[in-house]
Amino acid sequence: MKASPLKDAFNAGEFSELTAARVRFEKYQNALRLCENMIPLVQGGVTRRPGTMFVAEVKTSAKQTRLIDFEYSITQAYMLEFGDQYIRFYKDRGQIESAPSTPYEIATPYLEADLFQLKYTQSADVLYITHPSYAPRKLSRTGHTAWTLTTIDFQDGPYLSTNITATTITLGATSGTTTATASTAIFASTDVGRHIRFKSTGSTWGWMKITAYTSTTQVTVSIQRSPAAATASTNWRLGFWSATTGYPSCVTFFEDRLFFANNSLRPQRIDGSIVGDYENFAPTASDGVVADDNAITITLNANDVNAIMWMIDDEKGLLVGTKSGEWMVRPSSLQEALTPTNVAAKRSTAFGSASLQAVRAGRASIYLQRAGKKARELAYVYEVDGFRSPDMNVLASHVLDGGVTQFNYQQEPYSVIWFARTDGQLVGLTYERDQDVVGWHRHIIGGSFGSGDAVVESVNVIPAPTLDSDEVWMIVKRTINGATVRYIEYITPNFDEDTTTDAFFVDCGLTYDGVAADVISGLDHLEGETLSVLADGATHPAVVVASGSVTLNREASVVQLGLSYTSDVQTLRIDAGAADGTAQGKTKRIHRIGMRLYKTLGLKFGPNASNLDILPFRTSADEMGNPPTLFTGDKSVNWNSGYETEGYVYLRQDQPLPFTLLGLYPQLVTQDRG
Repeated sequence: MKASPLKDAFNAGEFSELTAARVRFEKYQNALRLCENMIPLVQGGVTRRPGTMFVAEVKTSAKQTRLIDFEYSITQAYMLEFGDQYIRFYKDRGQIESAPSTPYEIATPYLEADLFQLKYTQSADVLYITHPSYAPRKLSRTGHTAWTLTTIDFQDGPYLSTNITATTITLGATSGTTTATASTAIFASTDVGRHIRFKSTGSTWGWMKITAYTSTTQVTVSIQRSPAAATASTNWRLGFWSATTGYPSCVTFFEDRLFFANNSLRPQRIDGSIVGDYENFAPTASDGVVADDNAITITLNANDVNAIMWMIDDEKGLLVGTKSGEWMVRPSSLQEALTPTNVAAKRSTAFGSASLQAVRAGRASIYLQRAGKKARELAYVYEVDGFRSPDMNVLASHVLDGGVTQFNYQQEPYSVIWFARTDGQLVGLTYERDQDVVGWHRHIIGGSFGSGDAVVESVNVIPAPTLDSDEVWMIVKRTINGATVRYIEYITPNFDEDTTTDAFFVDCGLTYDGVAADVISGLDHLEGETLSVLADGATHPAVVVASGSVTLNREASVVQLGLSYTSDVQTLRIDAGAADGTAQGKTKRIHRIGMRLYKTLGLKFGPNASNLDILPFRTSADEMGNPPTLFTGDKSVNWNSGYETEGYVYLRQDQPLPFTLLGLYPQLVTQDRG
């Protein structure tokens, strides 16, 4: 039986081998067996991932490092290098320096082992940071080289419940620095910095900070608001956060309050600040009256311990991911504001979350299920008046094998959620729910670490300085010249030019743009490496870096140099039907294939990776000595393959050139027998 099946979209991305028999499934026709270093497009095609531009080596390549985004506005966006007890800063694709060749840097208390436990949220020029072992801190910016990291000076809370025992506290005075003496042992040496709320006679609640520890019954305090009297009283509350009770590990903003959650003492408790006063957690006014804008405290009530892993704002309420399920915190009375007396928490789904901050993508929130191997979408569904949370990689169960260390969302130009896998592979998810596009793709970054591939340890996203897209930044670990290095790089902008001069399809690369030259220097970061080269838009033989430079075999004005990488696309088994039903398991022969391409040059094709032919692009219209023009349109070629039962199509781009596939049109004959 002759057939010419149509494959006009590939935006279902890479499917797992477990789906190999589901040929009648609608998305099977738009899926791929292999999508490596390629990005499925919402429009249907699949395009080659642009290369990565080298920015800088991290401060200490022997230690793991993390990237954190800081976005004051789309015109003032920074990428922050968090390392072992330091932060360095990047803006406009370069490193900020305090002096020539001196990176600007500030100190932090966070050790290498702490970096990937940090969670953060931002308000204007302030980044609030949590870690379960450290008091919450804020990173403030007043200029490009004026950043400060300070412990947050919380005001009046939050607190544990009011004492209900016979234990009293007596103050030495009602102002200044004095002693607080308890009738029984309630203090610990780790209580320094902890708050105490105290009321003796009258209705006035005072509050104070513990500044020194004397014994289990006596501490020194600094009075922050004076109580009416200092006499012994059972009306007191101890602070909720301290080295004794633990510090919050999650943070976010919602309805103009700053929310914290999950310390070791109460992993299910959430605390929200006073409205508009983010560091004030006063539960009442000084007279004990609870106002609508006072601080909020709520505990998730469940049969099991639901330690909170993340929080994120949503138009329907505050979404909360816990170890055992996903919750919604919102006013108990709808259409009203969240207040201390109008707040409720209900479980929406019961999948459980990993300890990674969820990200917002469109109107949905994306989070990792508890084991870190499934990405789930949490979105409100009008028809059921509730939230659903489908498994987004159920058809590509392999793509997040081993778990995830970090992920974030790139809105422009591709709408992709990027994941750094624990084994160092970079994974992308092209996501556009309104178009029903959920397409996975994997990326092997150029270079190597030891005997394996280069390792992506951190990935994050900020707006590009050109304001027309978002940039994906990463930290990549490689072996260069026999040593372990960690480099900060970003994926270069989407290529959509009419000539190949500015095509950048190399990794960890640099661009030379100047007077025509055949010796290119400044490549010390790739010492001893073999580089792929594009010179004035034409491919050039590979060169080896020696003493930080390379020598070309001809002069060129615009040169792209970096580590090569290969982009591969392989279809699933073609099913064009047969006279008696399916073509699966039957002998078939593809004899010709059409490819609809967009701005492509340099391509190989064949039935598998070991049997590839070169697709010709140069024509008589192309001037000798100049690269062929980028090709947009249809290419039809004879297929170099015999009879088989599989029926795969394999395309490869291994030159530093662009490649976009819009459609495939194979012509084949299927025998009605196996």
